Order: sequence, then structure tokens, then C-alpha cells
Amino acid sequence: MLSLLPLLLFAQAGPATLTLDLSNPGVPVSPSLYGIMTEEINYSYDGGLYGELVRNRALKDNFRQPAHWSASSPDATIELDRTTGPSASLPFSLKVRGGAANEGYWGIPVRPSTKYRLSFWAKADAPGAVGASIESPDGSKVFARADVPSVSGNWKKYEATLVTPADGTTTKDARLVLRTGADRNTWLSLVSLFPPTYNDRPNGNRPDLMQLLVDMHPAFLRFPGGNYLEGNQFKDRFPWKETLGPLESRPGHLSPWGYRSSDGMGLLEFLEWCEDMHSKPLLAVFAGYVLDRDVLKPGLELSGFVQDALDEIEYVTGGPNTRWGAQRARDGHPKPFELQAVEIGNEDAFDATRSYPARYSQFRDAIHKQYPHLKIISTVSVEDLERGHIRHDQLPDLVDDHYYNTSWEMMRLATRYDSTPRNGPKVFVGEWASQDIPAPWADVDQKGPTSSLGSAIGDAAFLTGLERNSDVVEMSCYAPLLVNVNPGGRQWAINLVGYDALNSFGSPSYYAQKMFRENLGDRTAPFTLTDVPQQTRGADSLPALFASATRDSKSGTVFVKLVNPLPQAQTVKVNVRGAAVAPEGSEVTLTGEPSWVNTIAEPKKVAPTTSRLENLSGSFQQTLPASSITILRLSTKR
Repeated sequence: MLSLLPLLLFAQAGPATLTLDLSNPGVPVSPSLYGIMTEEINYSYDGGLYGELVRNRALKDNFRQPAHWSASSPDATIELDRTTGPSASLPFSLKVRGGAANEGYWGIPVRPSTKYRLSFWAKADAPGAVGASIESPDGSKVFARADVPSVSGNWKKYEATLVTPADGTTTKDARLVLRTGADRNTWLSLVSLFPPTYNDRPNGNRPDLMQLLVDMHPAFLRFPGGNYLEGNQFKDRFPWKETLGPLESRPGHLSPWGYRSSDGMGLLEFLEWCEDMHSKPLLAVFAGYVLDRDVLKPGLELSGFVQDALDEIEYVTGGPNTRWGAQRARDGHPKPFELQAVEIGNEDAFDATRSYPARYSQFRDAIHKQYPHLKIISTVSVEDLERGHIRHDQLPDLVDDHYYNTSWEMMRLATRYDSTPRNGPKVFVGEWASQDIPAPWADVDQKGPTSSLGSAIGDAAFLTGLERNSDVVEMSCYAPLLVNVNPGGRQWAINLVGYDALNSFGSPSYYAQKMFRENLGDRTAPFTLTDVPQQTRGADSLPALFASATRDSKSGTVFVKLVNPLPQAQTVKVNVRGAAVAPEGSEVTLTGEPSWVNTIAEPKKVAPTTSRLENLSGSFQQTLPASSITILRLSTKR
């Protein structure tokens, strides 16, 4: 990975000094400061978080051939049949004689003592059994098997359970095989294979990835994303109403990143994802603009989409006496979800017609009238809204800022919100990441797929600025969140969490954010930072130390976050005023070479370590390792 971190230090006479003033309680820290953002990119849902193991289960990935399916043996045959299917949403099927195999998303994961739930829709021109197995690609090893006794002549759903033995193999080099018999034609559709899911949810999520996300303790989940909300064209926008109900009623749609979405991860599944993380949903609604830069005119042309957004909010929050609340109850979740904020559109600043202020106003007024308690987020700046002559009483509660920059520029942005007016809308940093590579969307198989420690240091420096200014920065979330690391599985080079079919890992940036979230007080702790050395890059210079501090008002614990981007250690003198410091504390450190990355083979090459601090007092010195993020936990009493 190309490192753009500075190499030259202008040394000062003595160590930098951080002086905490705990007599001043500082400003409240936003309880929703740290969340996560998601969209269907890098096979984040299908082939990622969503538990389904069968790829192209609805036979729609390629209209010419049954992509990711093959004949199970040399004497078997398969073909895509576009004339018959089990439902209007699933009009295609796989015509099989002998048997068919599915390769999964770069393999089918196999683990010992594991139960797999198989289901499929089928019909046959003569009655006969279907034998199901999970086996090696050449068929020489069978890891689990089950039989469906007989398939009839009409479309019907069939189910079976496959169980691997306790002394079985662990591998991702496997395939699913359905053997249908060589004496008849059998048609298959919506073939589904689910391993155990997080919290045992039907149609649920992959446990290891969910655990990584749960461990971040995100305050919210922003969904459905991103470009995935808009789509390339109007027909490709996130079709939330078509993602409800049984899988056979979900037609799926094209994602903007070059592959189809099964929509197994539908609106209810997003909400249950939030529920499983104990996080609040942050709903983004389609606002009439798509990625090919087509746009709907405000007024009558847009009104149906405004109503669609109101219906979506009602599905999330409505009681059983409402139309869409009743639909959610029928879908299996009678209790409404707690929604606090709605974002209108995504990156609509790219709209060359500059229609967003008028479109925003139309959505904002309708949502505010029906749901006055909801916070409204604008996806363009207040200045752009005001240039569109928006009324002052229509200003959003929050404005969504996005930053994708080098580590150097992210460090510069650590002071971005120091001078932001405190009497205007709050800030939601809805997408951000340090990425020290050019064009992260190009040649992605040669880059990434997750961040380096150098990028994590840029991230952490940026986060110190968000924490210091958490009276105006109310929410933030990194993007992209997830990436399938296989070649062909990536559309963006720098991402937070990586995985293949069997394993997963958090990047250094993941651990940096987890450290920040786990060590956060409820009020900022004011401080001054003096004698800070400078780092240079060419003729440019920046501070070589970044800091933030918060305090838990109940326990008295102070969390001091220090980021050292230099290739050598530096010492910091810490003075604490206004409170007594206990002699023992602890520190959490993330350090290594800036170029280091975590991988499937080395998932924790860069990971935090925790150690005790002793002989602390109101004044002490702390050495920060080279290229490091350090959090000091100090016990204090006034």
C-alpha cells in the first residue's frame, strides 16, 4: 500500500504537554457519536453478512446462462429455463437432468457439528427423489447429506436438514449438490442453504460478522446506504416494499456495483439487524435522484415518492392499527421500532440541476407534518440549501458530510469543526475514511482490501476532532463497512471489515474505532496542548500529536486519546487540574509499522493491547510508541 505519511519531524526542546482542566465539565458528548453505515457493495449482504450460501438462487444473475451453477457430473445436464418458475417474482428456473451444483460465494463454508437448512422450489416431469449434499468440488468427499423423498409435477417448496459430523472437516472449498436422477427432468428455483445465524434468526445474518459489528457497540445503523439507496436508474433504487414478506415474493434488483441483490436483506432484516446490535435505525429515504444523474422534478412528479417515504416510516414505527404497521406485524414483528432520524436522499450535491433544496423541502415538510419528533438530515450543505432559497424554518436538524481522503488530509481535518457555528444544524459525518491509495474504486483486486495502520492513524486523528466537537458533531460512521476479500468480490479498495466464505477479520481502522467507542465519557474534558512537534510533507506541515479527552461523570474515569503519527516514539507530559488522580490506571495501544494490514491469514497482526499504568499523579509523563494510537484511562475524584 502506498504510504503518504510524513517522514520528517521538526523536534521541539521538550516533550509536548497536555493539561486537563477537570474543574470544567466540558460539553456533553453525543450518545450517538459512533455508529455504522452500510450498503450493498463488495458483496456486503449477498456473499457477506446475509447468511444465504447459495449464489444466484433465483437464477437471475445472467439471463443467458445459469451463472454459478454447473452440472454435478459429466453425464448430467443443466440449462436456464426462462419459461417457468414458482411465482411472478421468480419466473426462471434451472432445468436439471441428473444433478446440479452451486459453487456458493467463492465456496461453501463447512464446519464440524453444524446444521444447514436447505430449501428449494421444484417440480418434475416424473416423480422422484432429490439427494442433497455438501461436498468437495470434485465430489470425492461428502461433508453432509440429506434426501427429499419425492418431487411432484407442480411447483412446491421442499425442505431438508444437512448436518456435518463432530469430527468433520473445516473448509470453504465445498459446493452444494442436488442430484435429481437421470431418468427425468426436474426444475429448481430459489435454492437456499443457511448455516446457523446470529441469534438463530430465520433468514438471518452470519454470526462471526455480526459479532464483529456488535463488538463495536454502534449507536445506530445507517441504511440502506449510500449509492444502494439511489441505484443507477430509477428502477434500480432500493425497492423496500418488494423486500418484504416470503423470499419467493422478492424479485431482487440490480445493485449499483455491478451485480444483482437478492433482497434477502430487506427492510425488516435491516431493522432486525439494528435490534440484534441494540442500535437505533437511521433510515435513508429515496429522494428522486439517481446515480446516472437523472432526477425527478419537485412537485407532482415527486409526490408519489414522498408518500412512499411516509409509508416506509410507518412500516418502521407504526402501530398495528396503521396500514404499514399492520404489514410489519404480519411479517413477524408486531412491535414498532424506535426511529429517531431520517435522511433525505444521498449525496444529492451531485445533482447538476440543483433541485435538491426544492425536493428536500417537499420531503421535509411532509415528514415533519406527520412525524414532528423525527430529526431530519440533509445530504447537502446548509449553504446549498440556502442558495435554493429554503426558508429558515425548514433547515435540517443535521447535515451529512462525507470525507474520503489520505491520512495526511484526514489529520488536517482534525480541526475541521473547531470553528463551526454552534447555532446552526448539527453535523452527521455519514461517510468517511482515510485511504492512502489513489482511486480506491479502480483496479481494486490489486489494492487493499482493508485499511493499513497508517490509514487507521489518520482515522484516529480525525476522530479526536469529532470528539472534541461533539456538541456540534452528533453522529459519524465509516464507509464502506464490509468487503469480501476474494478477487471479484471487491468494488472499493479500503474497507473496515474483511472476510471470505469461512473467516473474517477487523482492519486496524476497525480496532481504532472500537477503541474510541469503548473508551468514551459523557462529557468532554477541556485541555490545552502545548509544545507539540510538527510533521512535514514537502512544504506542508501539521501537528505531530492529536488528542481528545472525555470524562465519565458517574465514575470519574477520564479517557485521554493520543495519536502519534511519527515513525519514532514521543513523550507527552500530562498535567491534571481540578481533580485527584488515582495512582493506578490503564492504557490501550494500537501500534506497528504504518504499512501493516490484517488479513485472513493474520487477522490480528495489528490489534490493541492493554496494560496497567502505575505511580500516576496529577503530573506524569507517558511515552507514545511510534505510529501509534494510545488511550489512557485515568481514575479521578474531585
